Amino acid sequence: MEFWREYVVKNNVGREFVAGGFGGTAGIITSYPFDTLRVMQQQSGNASAIGILKNLLAKDGPTALYRGMAVPLASVGFQNAMIFQSYTIFTRICSPSNSSNGPPSLTNVALGGLGAGALQSILICPVELVKIRMQLQKNIDYFSKNKRITPMNLAKSIWKNEGIRGIYRGFGITVLRDAPAHAFYFGTYEYLREKLHPGCRENCQESVSTMFIAGGLAGISSWIFNYPTDVIKTRLQAQTSSSMKYKGILDCTLKIIKEEGSIVLWRGLGATIAKAFVMSSAIFPVYQIALRCFTNN
Repeated sequence: MEFWREYVVKNNVGREFVAGGFGGTAGIITSYPFDTLRVMQQQSGNASAIGILKNLLAKDGPTALYRGMAVPLASVGFQNAMIFQSYTIFTRICSPSNSSNGPPSLTNVALGGLGAGALQSILICPVELVKIRMQLQKNIDYFSKNKRITPMNLAKSIWKNEGIRGIYRGFGITVLRDAPAHAFYFGTYEYLREKLHPGCRENCQESVSTMFIAGGLAGISSWIFNYPTDVIKTRLQAQTSSSMKYKGILDCTLKIIKEEGSIVLWRGLGATIAKAFVMSSAIFPVYQIALRCFTNN
């Protein structure tokens, strides 16, 4: 209890870390089926999200929509906690003069998000690689037929067969996706919450509906402007050392455009927007309400 009082209740960074963890957990539980559809659509031909959903439910049942969720669920709470904590720290570094005189400017908010997104790529890259392989049921050849495929077994097999280079395949494109995405994410949220509830950036008294709408739209904005990089990331992380098709980011981009057309860079956007709204509309209210509970106590 001493740790809870000293680190969480009395410490701003501690409160933000724990509240961010609660928000991340709520977000992944509510949005994971949309993420499964997004990844499968990115890797498929021209199949629609509805077609993939019908086929998946008929073949494997509704539990298939949550395949591989143990990986992000185990890490996303910590990941989201780290994002909110590092975002706060980076924002304060960018605007030290505003630390005690009101909220930071939207520019500094975006810079804080940029730094947080780049930093969190170190954690999220291997997690998403394993998640993508599980969702697509890649690398089943790593296992004997009698051995159950779990995220941990898959991660161990990737490490054994491909080493750290395999675990961090797609790290560069992950940074290129997440750094600008988080700049849009936090910048849009702060802008919209103020527009929906003028003065709330000063008094933090906005309603849950304001958090819900601003959070959901912030999630959408962060994906729309960075979606093509996510498609490329999925393609790079889905391949294994024994089935290398792309040499790097540029090679992957040129090949998929040549083979499938530029529209492929936007394949799965519908499922992603739905996921982004659901996830972020859960993250921000839970995060803000948790902060209020800590502050009131």
